[in-house]
Amino acid sequence: MSDQRVVADSLPPEGMPRRILRSETVLVLALSLGASGVSALISFLGSLTKPGGLKDQAATLNGSYAPGRPWLDLAWQLFGIASALIPVLLVAHLLVREGAGLKVIGFDRSRPWPDLARGALVAAGIGSAGLAFYLVARAAGFNLTVVPESLPDVWWKYPVLILSAVQNSVLEEVIVVGYLLRRLGQLGWTPMAALVASSVLRGSYHLYQGIGGFIGNVVMGVVFVWLYRRWGRVGPLVVAHALLDIVAFVGYGLLAGKVGWLPTA
Repeated sequence: MSDQRVVADSLPPEGMPRRILRSETVLVLALSLGASGVSALISFLGSLTKPGGLKDQAATLNGSYAPGRPWLDLAWQLFGIASALIPVLLVAHLLVREGAGLKVIGFDRSRPWPDLARGALVAAGIGSAGLAFYLVARAAGFNLTVVPESLPDVWWKYPVLILSAVQNSVLEEVIVVGYLLRRLGQLGWTPMAALVASSVLRGSYHLYQGIGGFIGNVVMGVVFVWLYRRWGRVGPLVVAHALLDIVAFVGYGLLAGKVGWLPTA
């Protein structure tokens, strides 16, 4: 990230007190991934106090909302994906009101090919390491069995899984990296404190998967913050995250029960 960008991110919008920015940031997180972090903590405590080990329990990421009723299920799936993106629209509105817009965090179409190339490289590097870490953490009893999808075998299954992956990536990278780092800088947080806050938040809303899910995503958060500061764009991070989730969701759907090394519920 250029020195000019760093300076710009450390200055509050003209005429806006920092207490307003602080309240705004808390409200955005409370409506999105901050609330997810609290929900994940409650879920983890429930799993931790349930008889049996963590690896004998399952965390399902994409399940059916209306079993046996595929059209109603599809409607609920699309509604869930669309409504989950509302906090991103709110952030876009707030950044436009600030006079910046999403372009200031690098979520635009100005550099599509570099974003795609960088994102693909990041996904390739993190994907293999992340899978290995998950398998080790689960075998050690620190993680639930993650079930990326349990959707019925209908025509819309894989399109919905891809849409879900894209929704996850846009929501997380725009809010937890681009927006949050910008606001924390404007509130006077040091770069290191902002990195820790962003990374721990990312880990918190994955805690429902277990301790391994928390640690793995904290590490991923550190890498993503470092890359964002280096490139000044969340675009490559959105691409990387989307590719990771697409491979996880679609790959599980295709391979579950067919290969011995992939844990299933």
